[in-house]
Amino acid sequence: MMKNDSMSKDSMSKDAMAAPVTVGGAPMYPTKNIIENAVNSKDHTTLVAAVKAAGLVETLQGAGPFTVFAPTNAAFEKLPAGTVETLVKPENKKTLTGILTYHVVPGRNSAADIKAAIEKGNGKAEWKTVNGEKLTGTLDGSSLILVDEKGGKAKVTIGDVNQSNGVIHVIDTVLLPG
Repeated sequence: MMKNDSMSKDSMSKDAMAAPVTVGGAPMYPTKNIIENAVNSKDHTTLVAAVKAAGLVETLQGAGPFTVFAPTNAAFEKLPAGTVETLVKPENKKTLTGILTYHVVPGRNSAADIKAAIEKGNGKAEWKTVNGEKLTGTLDGSSLILVDEKGGKAKVTIGDVNQSNGVIHVIDTVLLPG
């Protein structure tokens, strides 16, 4: 018997139990996978198009778990003019795949997990991304900052967007491997 619940969990859907986080004007349901949620975010249309061009849809619909640092459309707009259009061309699939997989870390890493690792590492923690290169996490006050291999920095603007196969942390800058 559950205490303080007027309805049992069995009579409620998982989506109704916890109010989903909203990203890009769309609710992100924790019972849906990364792709099922991302396609609904109006702030991530460039990322979704890039994932499709790189052939990573099936991977990100897989069991995971994955931690995805998801750049917004505005993050992609910070890149030099023509970069995105060039990257999504079939002949650049390998480069695009390398950039996108640099935004993915194996496992489910919550913002609290990431911050704890940074604190344990005396202000810095490193993770090996799916593309094989490292990503460094630091804190700027209470803000989680990711530093890429080239010294570029991205701030987590929305953390802990839970998915059935991982977690998404929305970031404001595209990270670039070395």
